[in-house]
Amino acid sequence: MSTLSLAVRDSSTMLRRNLLHARRYPSLTLNLLLTPVMLLLLFVYIFGDVMSAGIGDGGADRSEYIAYIVPGILMMTIGSTVIGAAVSVATDMNEGIIARFRTMAIHRGSVFIGHVVGSVLQVLASLVLVGAVGVAIGFRSTDATVVEWLAAFGLLALFALALTWIAVGMGMASPNAEAAGNMAMPLILLPLVSSAFIPADTMPGWFRPIAEYQPFTPAIETLRGLLLGTEIGHNGWLAVAWCLGLAALGYWWSASQFNRDAK
Repeated sequence: MSTLSLAVRDSSTMLRRNLLHARRYPSLTLNLLLTPVMLLLLFVYIFGDVMSAGIGDGGADRSEYIAYIVPGILMMTIGSTVIGAAVSVATDMNEGIIARFRTMAIHRGSVFIGHVVGSVLQVLASLVLVGAVGVAIGFRSTDATVVEWLAAFGLLALFALALTWIAVGMGMASPNAEAAGNMAMPLILLPLVSSAFIPADTMPGWFRPIAEYQPFTPAIETLRGLLLGTEIGHNGWLAVAWCLGLAALGYWWSASQFNRDAK
């Protein structure tokens, strides 16, 4: 078999392994998924009228706030779900299965590919569930074209891939699963200080740079523009740049940890 065929075969095997683990132990994914769903319901039904009056023209319109918040919650779903990848990688490292894989005649990159592809598939499934909750409570995107929907899906998938590589690096660098979960907590906290819930330009001047100069805000604004027709501006290019940069950083970090531990 050629090198490419071996890589595809071994990566498929590792992907099946990770998907079986996710199916047998769904509690981690469900717990991580609960955070964005609860925040969505909390902000819509408890704070919805007040928040819509604050970001609008002074009138309370919960439907407008639902349209505003759902794209941010979708991005937050990615950040919370990929924590499972960090925990899974750390568990494999701690239990010694990665060391055993190193002694086997398998493609070295297949271990990473299985975790990354499996995590991205779980993220996409989580996005479907959260999106369904958003539609159930009133979110609509009637003006988006087919091209814009495809672009929105591509952005979500690319962002999920980038954060998954970062999560894999966190898992490789953590001594155990608990430490991996703690190290990955910024992936949940960063959306809270982005434009997910309120516009960045309404924040205090000293706090605004924290919201503006991070990966979630341009990704959220781009997704919001694609689904709702709002102005995207330079956020599209910034979002793609952040995704590519984070993916490259996560891949380099993961590979360096893997090769260092192998010595």
